[in-house]
Amino acid sequence: MEVWWLTPILGGFLLSVLLSPITRRFALRAGFIDHPDGVKKKHREPIALLGGMGIFLAFTTVSLILEIRTGFFTEGDLIGSQLFGACLGGLLLLIGGAIDDKYQLPAKFSVAFPILSALTATLFGIGISQMTNPFGDPIEIGTILSGLITFVWILVMTYSTKLLDGIDGLVASLGMISAIIIAGLALSIAYFQPDVALLALIIAASIFGFLLWNIPPAHHFLGEGGSTLIGYSIAVIAVIAGSKLGTAALVMGIAAIDMVLVILARAHAGLPIWKGGDGRHLHRRLERHGWRPIHIVILYVFVGIGFGAITFLFVSLAKIIAFLLMALFVTGLVYALDHTYRRD
Repeated sequence: MEVWWLTPILGGFLLSVLLSPITRRFALRAGFIDHPDGVKKKHREPIALLGGMGIFLAFTTVSLILEIRTGFFTEGDLIGSQLFGACLGGLLLLIGGAIDDKYQLPAKFSVAFPILSALTATLFGIGISQMTNPFGDPIEIGTILSGLITFVWILVMTYSTKLLDGIDGLVASLGMISAIIIAGLALSIAYFQPDVALLALIIAASIFGFLLWNIPPAHHFLGEGGSTLIGYSIAVIAVIAGSKLGTAALVMGIAAIDMVLVILARAHAGLPIWKGGDGRHLHRRLERHGWRPIHIVILYVFVGIGFGAITFLFVSLAKIIAFLLMALFVTGLVYALDHTYRRD
């Protein structure tokens, strides 16, 4: 890591810190507000949304200035169209999220924006060229299959953080940790991708700047656009980093696995799979058992760090085993909490 990197990293952090109260004030005046309902939304007073706007503006401003002045990000494998496509996809999420926050769109309409953002990133050249084979040489992937896998990957990660956004600071904390671990892996001797590492660190710094306003009790919420933007950003940077999907999957795995379990439970109960407010998510179950928001955030962060560290220590087969162990851990925890709750 070069000393001069501190300037854009610190710039992303400070700009995000400064932009958050500005976007918060705008959200309050324009009516982008999350009102408490005493059931799902338990905050004591109305909270401004659009927090993701500050993160996006901080990251894109710093990255754009750095690229114009130095061309650093496009000196390696990353090309300008990919960077532009990634930012354009993020912008689409913010626009769609703002509309959803304001008008409470039905799921069948709000899903259009995550689909468009994932499709945009894919069409602008962000794709998986090969996949790691734990039993031999990497598997080369054709263009069509690459686009399909990338599209699905981005969409799944985008929705995993969207559905996770129910506890103050939870999505932002997990997203920041994911970006830092991807950066660390990109700086390792085995990969050494300084452009990807710096990009990931600017993302992490921009999220951290907002997190200061979002830690429990939050003064500013991510909003629909912000919650999806974080999952989207981690998904995209994992692909750009050379198909580091396993790394992102391990760090963010607790959110993705919880999402799958909730969808399966709703389908089994005959409910719409995207219908929220039923308290089936892991963080909601923990809340019912008396966990404070900050303790839930700490649990998710430590699980993310613990499983993310595996990517530095073990090969691909071990990562697959680790992900399966995480799935068992989350499933077992959900079952235990649900069983105890019903018994009580």
